[in-house]
Amino acid sequence: MARFKEQDFSDRQKAANEAKQAMLERFKSKPAEDDPTVQARKAERQAIVEARAKREEEKARLKQEREEREVAERASREAAEAEALRAAEEEAQRDAVAKAEAEKDQIARLLADEVDRKAKRDARYAARKARKGR
Repeated sequence: MARFKEQDFSDRQKAANEAKQAMLERFKSKPAEDDPTVQARKAERQAIVEARAKREEEKARLKQEREEREVAERASREAAEAEALRAAEEEAQRDAVAKAEAEKDQIARLLADEVDRKAKRDARYAARKARKGR
């Protein structure tokens, strides 16, 4: 069975030096700024940034148009609701006036019926008095 070997100071120092050397080699192997591949990658990144800016601009424009459309729709909806409310209030007012007129007519008919009944009763009473008084 294998045992774990603890690293001492010299092993850690050697590993650190190797890591530094690897980083140095990687840095040295990078192409210069005037290299065509670097220029091509730089141009490609710039094109991506410009395309992203155009997309964001288009997205902002569409969002603004959508918000304006929603505001207009909300305003028209509120105007329609206000018109419907006004029409409902007018209808309720007309109904109330019609109901009041109907009640007045009914009261007038009841009073007229009461006057007729009293007149018929008085006529019967007068006829009875006339018969008895003969």
